[in-house]
Amino acid sequence: MTDKYAVIGNPIGHTKSPLIHGLFAKETKQDMNYTAIEGPLEPENAFEDTVRAFAAGGGKGINITAPFKLKAFAMADERSERATLAGAANALKFANGRTFAENFDGIGLLRDIEVNIGLPLQGKRVLVLGAGGAVRGALLPFLAAQPAELVIVNRNLCKAQDLVSEVGSKGPLRALGYGELEPMGQFDLVVNATSASLTGDLPPVPPSVFSPEGTAYELAYGKKLTPFLRLARNAGVQGIADGVGMLVEQAAEAFEWWRGVRPQTRAIIDQLTVPFD
Repeated sequence: MTDKYAVIGNPIGHTKSPLIHGLFAKETKQDMNYTAIEGPLEPENAFEDTVRAFAAGGGKGINITAPFKLKAFAMADERSERATLAGAANALKFANGRTFAENFDGIGLLRDIEVNIGLPLQGKRVLVLGAGGAVRGALLPFLAAQPAELVIVNRNLCKAQDLVSEVGSKGPLRALGYGELEPMGQFDLVVNATSASLTGDLPPVPPSVFSPEGTAYELAYGKKLTPFLRLARNAGVQGIADGVGMLVEQAAEAFEWWRGVRPQTRAIIDQLTVPFD
């Protein structure tokens, strides 16, 4: 019998997940079907009811995208450490009548940076812009990579400080406001995890944080050269990248979690990458 998987979000028409998982299944010869579900926003429990109905109908696992990651986390019976720190789940697995929650956003981002881009974070200075769910999911994988320093900067400094207080014991983690960045010097990796690029805006980051030999990474993807990446390029940064690699890598992590086999990712990343201007 063909196993059933899906992605749920609202809106969902833009999703690349069925294409990605379909290619994964073909490559690894897995008998599975993967669909997209537009999740209901109302009433309050409609999302949970939809997910439980999918599981009751034979669904084995489901990816979660905006705006349901918090609800997916809340409805799970068991949660991984990564999901617990993020307070959000981007994948659920159904087995033995229980729902398991994971968050692969951070590990997918780290794998794209270290494996695909070729930038091991050990001993590097890393700057992350933003303190939202994507950053929460990335902190444990990033700290496990043993950077020399990991700095989180956010408009709301208290939000960044709260993150540091939660996981600061696991590595060299600091929280700063944007106004404190100027004297910090250059970073080997600068990650834009704010929502600014979705609206064509630029976070107030000074060009002095960029190293010409370093990498600027934009979590948004398919946007060509965002204001953040343009700032980095104008600062002389040679390595710029967007989040399409993270998208594919986190999908591969979920696929392996569900199916026990890890698919190849390079060809799919190349297929989905939009050339920069």
